[in-house]
Amino acid sequence: MFRIPGALGKDLCDKDLGMTRRDILRVGGASMMGLTLNGMFRAQAASVNSAAAGRVGWGKAKHVLMIYLQGGPSHLDLWDPKENVPDKVRSVFKTIPTKVPGHHFTEILPQLAKVNDKFTMINSMSYTPNGLFNHTAAIYQIMTGYTTDKVSPSGQLEPPNAKDYPNFGSNIIRLKPMDEPMLPFVMLPRPLQESNVVGKGGSAGFLGKSYDPYTLFPDGDDLDMGKMDRIKIEDLQLRPDLFSVRLQRRAKLRDAINDQMPTIEAAVKDLSLDSYYDQALNLIASGRARDAFALDRESPKLRDRYGRNTFGQSCMLARRLIEAGTRVVELIWPKVANSDNHSWDHHVGLTQRMKNQSGPMLDQGLSALFEDLDSSGLLDETLVVALGEFGRSPEKGVSTSGNGNSADGRDHWPYCYTAIIGGAGIKRGYIHGKSDKTGSSPAEEPVHPTELLATIYHAVGIDPETIVHNHLNQPRELVKAKPVTKLFA
Repeated sequence: MFRIPGALGKDLCDKDLGMTRRDILRVGGASMMGLTLNGMFRAQAASVNSAAAGRVGWGKAKHVLMIYLQGGPSHLDLWDPKENVPDKVRSVFKTIPTKVPGHHFTEILPQLAKVNDKFTMINSMSYTPNGLFNHTAAIYQIMTGYTTDKVSPSGQLEPPNAKDYPNFGSNIIRLKPMDEPMLPFVMLPRPLQESNVVGKGGSAGFLGKSYDPYTLFPDGDDLDMGKMDRIKIEDLQLRPDLFSVRLQRRAKLRDAINDQMPTIEAAVKDLSLDSYYDQALNLIASGRARDAFALDRESPKLRDRYGRNTFGQSCMLARRLIEAGTRVVELIWPKVANSDNHSWDHHVGLTQRMKNQSGPMLDQGLSALFEDLDSSGLLDETLVVALGEFGRSPEKGVSTSGNGNSADGRDHWPYCYTAIIGGAGIKRGYIHGKSDKTGSSPAEEPVHPTELLATIYHAVGIDPETIVHNHLNQPRELVKAKPVTKLFA
């Protein structure tokens, strides 16, 4: 029989009074807070020892920010343009010089051209398709380090399930748990998606839902550019009838009950339930995460600099989350992978769409982010990665994936494309690798997406070969690849 010490409470506003019968009924579940966030903090107690420790770049990153350009941007029309090539290959956009001597972008990226001395360009990203010619399969690879089991001829996959390999962010927060009351992993402003397959590669998979990202997906269509002004974070704020004093009192009640359950307590001691409840409680009561989402606290001038659109404001929010202590932020380009208008899937209308829609948003938001992170000192401890699942075909108007393409459209091209990586000890103003004269394949130092993923783990201080156990309890490496340490200064 449980014995609850202390007198019955008569005034819920008085923290010195005892527990109420209602308190007793509410103890022990997520209903105590109207939340399920306590589950996010379970099983985050792994330490990593590695032979890689001490190598260049090891453990430089306290935070990781993935800017995922869903849809596959054309490297030839952005940051790896080619001269002296046939018209069917050459971009319609003029080239412009950048801060890195001898390196050119297209006129689509005038702001990024002024700050590319702050990061590294990898112009030799490459992999052989093997069923990865379409969006979701390729997305799953870069997000998890593994290929999927089920890929139809169209590239569509089964929905996310508990057998999936974990998103890299889930692995990071499991192996590098948070020690402060802040959301460890946030994904915004929309899920990964191709057609009706939503979220594949974006969950914790076989690690369990405790390591899923906190998803901030504001209401509204992808083309609703004002949706970030309508952020809803109800699960990060106290219910009107529940404030921190009552939460603390209920936590004490839980402790009192646990003290009188030695048998059960012994059975669950390895789960460290008290610490996980405490972390969830502290997150809610502190308001730290809630404050990070308050975009209106930034100056109108800075908000304008980032761009008053979903991508720009998401970049600014990502910086605020990192500043508040979030370990991993994954910013998904705010459009379905295989779609038109503002997306990177430029099968048709590339010239108009890139010039007037996706290009300006990317240029303004990403350049502002690098400037902001650098001026605040956060870039020194934040690894920023920006890339898509593949590039676009060197030759315009041809089909490489079974899709139709207009005369100025480019199809999917995984054989060669570009990624940006910067911060946390990464070289500044460095061009890694080189594509051939038509941007068709790497001419020097190819980098596979899994190697980039291994580099992310290395930067955080996690050996890419660390073993995890899947849903069948089979041992698997985080990723079967080596980090590209040449990227680090």
